[in-house]
Amino acid sequence: MQGSLILDEQLCFALYAAQRSVTAAYRPLLDELGLTYPQYLVLLVLWERGEITVKELAGALRLDYGTVSPLLKRLEAVGLVRRERSARDERTVFVAVTGRGEALRERAECVPGALLAATGLGGGDVARLRAELWQLVDRAEKAAARSR
Repeated sequence: MQGSLILDEQLCFALYAAQRSVTAAYRPLLDELGLTYPQYLVLLVLWERGEITVKELAGALRLDYGTVSPLLKRLEAVGLVRRERSARDERTVFVAVTGRGEALRERAECVPGALLAATGLGGGDVARLRAELWQLVDRAEKAAARSR
């Protein structure tokens, strides 16, 4: 199979452009909450799972520890999360939302619906897109693992 070298025909470029556009659509919604998009993702995981280790958080976000750590420092500095070393193993750090972070959850509940309204996507469109993207993630991860 011959691939094209035309930019607009690249799957990676379409994904990159979509990611940038969706993040830009989130920006005004998250500005009202005082959050960046990566900080919002951290809070989504913590609101869903409660207290977890930084390693588990990084895994859920598909990020490395070095990327997650500065996000947590900034969220901790504004009082939205707390980090605590495990008494049993000081290499393990737990992270959880604070009361202030939990209060922000209520204000954030409108964000997903507002984004759907802004983009004009319906629930069925979102479910289909999300399923296709997760399938692509799975295939790309397998391809990356084979090439190591």
